[in-house]
Amino acid sequence: MKLAPRITALPLLLWFTVGLYALQFGGYRRYSYSMGPTVPSEFYWSRLQYTSGYANSNIFGFRAYGGSWSRDFPKADNDCLIALRRLTRIHSPSPLNVVDLDSDHIFDYPWIYAVDVNTWTFTTEEAKRLHDYLLKGGFLMVDDFHGTDDWQHFMAGMRMVLPDPPVEDLQDADEIYHVLYDINEKFQIPSEVYVNTGRTYEKDGYVPKWRAIRNDHGRIMVAICANMHLGDAWEWADSPEYPEKFSGLAFRIVLNYITYAMTH
Repeated sequence: MKLAPRITALPLLLWFTVGLYALQFGGYRRYSYSMGPTVPSEFYWSRLQYTSGYANSNIFGFRAYGGSWSRDFPKADNDCLIALRRLTRIHSPSPLNVVDLDSDHIFDYPWIYAVDVNTWTFTTEEAKRLHDYLLKGGFLMVDDFHGTDDWQHFMAGMRMVLPDPPVEDLQDADEIYHVLYDINEKFQIPSEVYVNTGRTYEKDGYVPKWRAIRNDHGRIMVAICANMHLGDAWEWADSPEYPEKFSGLAFRIVLNYITYAMTH
């Protein structure tokens, strides 16, 4: 059955829930994550760890925590996991998970989130593992890259993984926007820079791009949020300076994407 909560109630409910978790666990900075499944769970919140293209090796830590892959981590991810547990019936007691493409643990996770994907780069073996993951039914959501150059760099990596399937623009009527919440209006979701500048775009990414790559049967396997920064909208949802309308939409989008990935 579809949920139809009032839009204005979601951020307030999230803020209250996050606050309870913060009190229970001693503040916002106590997080844990795993590099492999440690708790039986129907769903695992999983973030993709990759080597950034501007790093010629792993020596300088661009693959370790602090690299591009870890932007907004862990708070953005944790806030989404709290929302998922509170607002859906998807069973997810597992802590946050980091997915390394060098490991077969990737096949343990039904859904993966990746950011700053204009910087990602893969070895042949890593690209094949991600390719196999997607064709076996995995789901990848990418976020936080902006403008023409970022798109080209993102696609260079994506074509190592999926050389042939086309990228399409998602429409409001697509099922993915109606599996949990009916999302009939979408708009550009900015980073926290909006608070000081009032600007919703970065670089030349003036228009938000809601896009996808499907498998041969029409199932979305890669959901693309270009010219936007949903991660910041989750991370700053409890800040009174960051507008509610952006966080509210960002949470509804990700919960729909997760629900779609778990049911298709």
